[in-house]
Amino acid sequence: MNAHPTPQVDIAPLQLKPTKETYDRLQQAYEHFNKGLFEAKLPNALITLQRRKNTYGYFAGARFRNDDGRQADEIALNPATFHERTSKDILATLVHEMVHLWQHHEGKPGRGRYHNREWADRMKLLGLQPTDNGDETGKETGETVGHLIVPAGPFDQAADKLIGREFAIIWKEAPLPLESTGKGEAEPETLEPKSGKRVRYCCPECDLKAWAKHDARLMCADDKALMIAGD
Repeated sequence: MNAHPTPQVDIAPLQLKPTKETYDRLQQAYEHFNKGLFEAKLPNALITLQRRKNTYGYFAGARFRNDDGRQADEIALNPATFHERTSKDILATLVHEMVHLWQHHEGKPGRGRYHNREWADRMKLLGLQPTDNGDETGKETGETVGHLIVPAGPFDQAADKLIGREFAIIWKEAPLPLESTGKGEAEPETLEPKSGKRVRYCCPECDLKAWAKHDARLMCADDKALMIAGD
């Protein structure tokens, strides 16, 4: 007779699959919008999570290649912003980057990070209003351009349809408690660098890196692309 009973093991944590639950949903969303907004003509991209400061996401054409030599574009989303945004806002960023992917394959992208008129017109067609200042008075083109969701527009309706199927971004980065600042792997984030502080810049095409003042304008000579201030 066993005098020492086997301790109970909590199997709930073992049943969690954060990677699958995150990336399966992102792929589901990509396919949903590809079919509903792009006539299912976009090639699949490799969706990644990247903590690039001061950005919700970015697109990089032909960033990946498999063993057979086939290429895939990258669409990156910033998980550090998920907890403060709704699922629809995150999905709007995904479609924003899908428009860049569409233009990469079917149109004529602007140089570097420049959002040109072709891109802006396609965004508006899908019900995402380009803006460089967060409201309807903002410029529709430029190097740093976001978007507003047009109520009842094509994207808004497509997103409601997807969310109505119980879609959700269920894994979101947990905000760090104040007492943990500076410990472990915590990365303090400064949205507005102090004057004179040197920051790292990165080429969005080849990942070339350089350090300079926060207000510098650096250009990658190889890719003719404006380098982006990052972490």
